[in-house]
Amino acid sequence: MPDPITPSPAIPAAKPVSTLPESEPGSLHALILQSLDDDQAQEIVSIPLEGKTSVADHMVIASGRSTRQVAAMAQHLAERIKHGGFGHVRIEGLPAADWVLIDAGDIVVHLFRPEVRNFYNLERMWGFDGPSGAA
Repeated sequence: MPDPITPSPAIPAAKPVSTLPESEPGSLHALILQSLDDDQAQEIVSIPLEGKTSVADHMVIASGRSTRQVAAMAQHLAERIKHGGFGHVRIEGLPAADWVLIDAGDIVVHLFRPEVRNFYNLERMWGFDGPSGAA
């Protein structure tokens, strides 16, 4: 039985594995991905849209566990974008917060509750099939 007074040797912590797609540091894309990660968004996906549409360069899709979390993530993201010097964003769907769309200019962000995200399946509609971006 180990001596309760003697501390056990520290076990080195494993490095966290980042599931976020790479983006240029200091960019709007990086700010959005970091904000969503900080707010514990689930299943963050970034779909490059360059060459597919002139609407935006990226579409970021993420889920929140509840309408409250989705609304909070949207509000935090809008504040961080403004304070980051990227201007104001347009937000749609905030009152219900089942699906919130944030238009940040070059990047469009969709925040969903998981059931709503599964129903609309935007990743499939845009030909995105997984983290590698392969269609």
